[in-house]
Amino acid sequence: MIRLEHFGRQDFDLLISWIDSPAFLMQWAGPHFKYPLDVEQLNHYMEGANEENAEVHIFKVILDKTNETIGHISLNHIDLKNRTARIGKVLLGNNAMRGKGIGQKMVTEVLKIAFDRLSLHRVGLGVFDFNESAIKSYEKVGFVKEGLLRDVRKVGDEYWSLWEMSMLEDEWRGM
Repeated sequence: MIRLEHFGRQDFDLLISWIDSPAFLMQWAGPHFKYPLDVEQLNHYMEGANEENAEVHIFKVILDKTNETIGHISLNHIDLKNRTARIGKVLLGNNAMRGKGIGQKMVTEVLKIAFDRLSLHRVGLGVFDFNESAIKSYEKVGFVKEGLLRDVRKVGDEYWSLWEMSMLEDEWRGM
């Protein structure tokens, strides 16, 4: 159905086209980028990524039957000593693909890399509390809510709260 391939400079324009507002950029990437997203910021994002023993692996999501790039996801803060990492920047950029279970498949593919290839023990992520479809998707994959960080980001005139979620290797193996 889908496959992950390393994200590269040839993918910048498509990713930039998916980010259409400051609020959407915050929801996708937290405070790591400034709107509008641009090539300079993405070049910085790519520094040291996708190399052997890198702390960050950045992927584009490709639909097998058409070879179309439909999304983006990263595995970051990879700590091989403590065997931990975080999933971040999860985006199904092609709106026509949403609601079809592809987000779950994207996360599952990254978890295969984390647990099966990198032999990690714990993978975490953060998701804003209003993003109920993402929360349900993560729970279906096996993530567990650990705690709510209340009012952690100020966006415009409002504050957003963030759920911290995780999965441990024995939970992954037991699926």
